Amino acid sequence: MRRPKSPLKTIFIQRLYFFFEVLIIFLGIYIFMLIPAILLPLLIDFNSVIFEPLLFMLRAAIIIVAIPLFLHLSNFIMVSQRKKLILEEDISPSKNFLTLFNITKKNFKYQLLYGILILFLIFIPLDFFTYLFLPEMLYYLSEVLNPKAEFSYNSYLLESYFVFLISVIIIQIFVAIYEETLTRGFLANRGSDYFKNMSAVIMTSFFFGLGHFGYILAIPSIGLPIIFPIIWFLQTFLVGIILAMLVLRRHWIFPVIFAHAVNNIISAHSIWNFMHGNDYSLMSFIVYIPLLIISIFLFVWQFSRIKESLSIGFKEFFSYFKNDNEIGEDWLKKIVRIMMDFLFGLIIFMIGVFIL
Repeated sequence: MRRPKSPLKTIFIQRLYFFFEVLIIFLGIYIFMLIPAILLPLLIDFNSVIFEPLLFMLRAAIIIVAIPLFLHLSNFIMVSQRKKLILEEDISPSKNFLTLFNITKKNFKYQLLYGILILFLIFIPLDFFTYLFLPEMLYYLSEVLNPKAEFSYNSYLLESYFVFLISVIIIQIFVAIYEETLTRGFLANRGSDYFKNMSAVIMTSFFFGLGHFGYILAIPSIGLPIIFPIIWFLQTFLVGIILAMLVLRRHWIFPVIFAHAVNNIISAHSIWNFMHGNDYSLMSFIVYIPLLIISIFLFVWQFSRIKESLSIGFKEFFSYFKNDNEIGEDWLKKIVRIMMDFLFGLIIFMIGVFIL
C-alpha cells in the first residue's frame, strides 16, 4: 500500500479525497431533489394535509437511490487517485452502502432488538430528563420548527390529533430514513473507508449535531437563549456517536432508523401537547414514565449484552485519542488529526446547508 510519507499529508489527503466524494454525492442528491421540489407543488396544493408526508416520503426514496448511483460515479472518477493514496482495497462503494439495508430472517430479530435497546436506553431517558429539567426546551422547539409559517413543513403540529398522528408517523419514519441514510449510511460508513472508524464517527456526528444547532440561524431563534441550541447540539452529537459506532460495528442501518423514527414520533407528541396547551407533566406520566419502566426492565434483561457493547464502545472511543501508529503520529499530529476531523465536519455541514 502506497501512502504519503508525511503523517500530516496522509491525514489531510484522506479527508480531502473524502470531501471531494461527499461533494459529488451532495450535488447528486441536490439534482435528484429538484424533482419533487418542482413537480410536487404543481400536482398537490402546499396546504394539503398530504403534501408534507408525500414530500418526506419522496425525499427518503430519492436519497436511497441517489447515493449508490453517485457513489458509483465518484468511484469511477476517483478510483485511480484513491488507490494510489488512500485505500489498499476498495470494494464497490455502492454495494457496500446497499448492504446496510440487508435484513434477513436470521438477523431481523437482532436488528430489532438493537433498535429497541437504542430507543429505550438512549433516546427515551435523554428526552425525558431534558424536558423534565428544562421544560423551556419544548417552547424552543415549538418556535424554531415554526409550524405557523406560511410555507412550513411542520404545520402538521397544528392539526387535530388524528391528522397529526397519521402525519407524524409517516413523516418521522421517512425523516429518520433520510437522516440516517445520509449521516450514518453514507457519511460515517464511507468515511470509514478513508480513515479510522472513530474519525468517521466524530466527523459525521459533529455534522449531525451542527444540523440541529443550525436552527440558531433561523428567524424564530432570534432573541431566544443560546443555551437551547447548545443543548440540542450536545444531545445530537452524543447520539450521533453512538448510532455511528453501531452502524460501523454491525453494518446494520435498520436499528438506528427504527429508534430514530419512534423517538421522533414520541418527541413530536410532547411538542404537539405543549402547543395545544397541555401540561407536560401529564405527558410524562402517561407516556414517558411507562417507557422508562420498560427501559429499566430492558436494561436488567439485556445487561450482559449492554455491558459487552459498552466495553467495546468505550475502548473504540478512547482509541480515537491515541496516536495512530500506522501513519507515524505523535501527540502534535494527533491534535492536528482531531482538529481536522472537526474542521471537515464543519465544512461538510456548511456545504450541506447550501446544497441539501
